[in-house]
Amino acid sequence: MVELRAYRADDLEALYDICLVTGDAGKDASPLHNDRKAIGHLYSAPYGVIEPEQVFVAEDEQGVAGYIVGTHDTRAFAAKLERDWWPALRTHYAQVPEAELMPADRQRIAAMRAPGDNPADIVARYPAHIHMNLLPRLRGQRIGTRLLQMWIAQARKAGVSGIHLGASAGNTGGVAFWTRSGFEPLQTIGRTVWFGMTLAE
Repeated sequence: MVELRAYRADDLEALYDICLVTGDAGKDASPLHNDRKAIGHLYSAPYGVIEPEQVFVAEDEQGVAGYIVGTHDTRAFAAKLERDWWPALRTHYAQVPEAELMPADRQRIAAMRAPGDNPADIVARYPAHIHMNLLPRLRGQRIGTRLLQMWIAQARKAGVSGIHLGASAGNTGGVAFWTRSGFEPLQTIGRTVWFGMTLAE
């Protein structure tokens, strides 16, 4: 049995772990990182800490094995990160010797120091954004579809007009899932395919 439920504070380590082991275009990014939390600092953990009400998880008998995280207001969330999330991480990583870091770690840390903005035209049309990852044992069971439906339902109830996300172009399964789930591919920038969905009443 898989339970889909609201996030709890004690799920934070699971957000980090799942983000890492799905972080290489859906595959395990552990071999690329010495710092096992670097990727989660960017793409999963801050949502659980800053906007936990926008996080849902999937849990089976082995533990939490999937999540959907997001925010209703991308621009406001970026401001919260700048105020409440990045400063402590920047201080921490300023003290970590470069020799202890792999290239992928350095790339993630650079993104913490100078976060990039999601494409402005996409944010204007689709102000919310999400990230979702499942461990392999949950894939192929419609768990992702159910998590997405939960997130869309609460976003629509809150009056959100649209959702966007970025998917790795190399993650063919992920790209197919988002397309199949009603997201429109909008543009490809570098290795990221940007999708949008309008939440019409």
